[in-house]
Amino acid sequence: HRSEDPRLLRGGGRYVDDIKLPGMAYGVVLRSPHAHAKIRAIDAEAAKAAPGVLAVLTGEDWANSG
Repeated sequence: HRSEDPRLLRGGGRYVDDIKLPGMAYGVVLRSPHAHAKIRAIDAEAAKAAPGVLAVLTGEDWANSG
């Protein structure tokens, strides 16, 4: 058995989500639920208008970034 197992099994592990920094922002990746689907358009206006949202990035942004 690994030496860290007892600590992890007792809930003593530290994970990235346990780290909190001042002014920290979170990112979320939303994938299509349809494999190999061609996305014709994305309406991100509701997401952009949601409270606390700093940015909404799409594949178009990625392609335009070079």
